[in-house]
Order: sequence, then structure tokens, then C-alpha cells
Amino acid sequence: MTKSLIFFKNAIRWGLFVLLMLPLLSHIQKKETTIFLIGDSTLADKPYSKGNPEKGWGQVFPLYLQEGVKVENHAVNGRSTKSFRDEGRWDKVLQKLKKGDYVIIEFGHNDQKDQDPKRYAAPETDYRKNLERYISETRAKGAIPVLATPIVRRKFEDGELTDTHGKYPEVVREMAAKQNVPLLDLEKRTKELVSRYGEEKSKALFLHLEPNEYESLPEGRSDDTHLSAYGAFRVSDLVAEEMQTALPEVAKRLKK
Repeated sequence: MTKSLIFFKNAIRWGLFVLLMLPLLSHIQKKETTIFLIGDSTLADKPYSKGNPEKGWGQVFPLYLQEGVKVENHAVNGRSTKSFRDEGRWDKVLQKLKKGDYVIIEFGHNDQKDQDPKRYAAPETDYRKNLERYISETRAKGAIPVLATPIVRRKFEDGELTDTHGKYPEVVREMAAKQNVPLLDLEKRTKELVSRYGEEKSKALFLHLEPNEYESLPEGRSDDTHLSAYGAFRVSDLVAEEMQTALPEVAKRLKK
């Protein structure tokens, strides 16, 4: 057999091998990483119908990501670390989790409502234990837990932004350090943002609306907890910045 014939046959074999591998390579390339979001109204998707001005930052954040990264937002208004689990919402997330996925966990606004036993989780006991369970159960699925401190409420006294979350953000930071979990310190970052904007300008980040500005809100609205569309984008900007150090592998998948 001549060398040229041997070369020709080997080329055919390699060509067939490549053709057979193409579907597999295509499947690998198309495999998506999913970022699951669990939390409360500051994170949740809000209806677009009836001129609803309220948005959660998790509703906006998918716009920041390249193809191949999917976001599943399971956050719901009014939920705490306790009620989110008790209502079976966490079970639905667990069933979908696969190796390499991420779970961003942001609670705190409703955990502190001590008059509501369905939601209340004391910071040093139940809240801490609930976060620990979310972390361990996420890892058991081969997924990556990410903790986020709750965003601030807009509450000014004598021109200064005041704290409304007490010990909850610090518990999140402690858990992130103790469990070696990536941390998005949104309480710190939104505190800086709202303070920089000041008492009047910061209203644009939240739902401060004049009467009849929206047909769905004829009496207007003055809400220092929930985000406007502008506020949701600004918080998403902070999330993207936090990911540069906390989740560099995800930050690489952000749009330029």
C-alpha cells in the first residue's frame, strides 16, 4: 500500500470521526448554566400588565448575561427564608438544580417581621439555620450557593440614611465567611448608592409616584422598599460589579 493511499484512508477516518463528534460537541456547547434566584419582592419578577411600575432586580438582570446563561427567578413578594421553604417553593428549585448551576439567596426584608409567625425568622437562630440549610442542600445537588445581603430601604432621618435591617445583613456576611460561600453585599452597595443620591434624588430608585402618573395607581404611591424600573437596573449594575470579585466565572459571561 502506497503512502498516499494510507494518508487518504486516514484522512477519511478522521473526517468520519469529526462528523460523528459534531452533534456531541454542539450539545456540549449548547449546555446552559442556570442561575436560580430565591428571595423576596426586591428580587422578584413583577407583571408588565396594567402599567405596573414596580420591578425586581432579578427581573432585569437576565438582560446583562450572554447566551448560554439562563436565569430562573423563583423569588416571590413577601417571602422569608421560612415561608419560601414552608410553601414548597424551595422543593421546586431543588428538583431542577443540576451540577454547575448557581443559586442566589437574598432574604431578610420579611424575616424580620416578628408579628407574623409564618414569616418571622430570628436573625441569630432560625434565619441563620435556614441559610445554612439552603447552602448545604444546594451543594448536595452539585450546585453553587451564593448569598446576597438584602438591599436597603430608603429611610432618611435628619438627612442621613438609617439602618432598617438590624442584624440580618451581618448574619449573611458571617455565614458566607464561615461556609466559604460567594457573597454579593447588596446591603453595603445599595447603602452607598442611596446615600450618594441623597434624600430627594433617591426617590427615583423606589416607587415615588404622583397621582395619575400611572393609570393603575390613580392616587400615586410612596414606597421606600420596592424598586422602580430605574432602581432595578441600578441594583443590577451593582450585582454585576459584585460578581467581578465574588463570581469571576459568572462575570466572564456578562455582556460587555
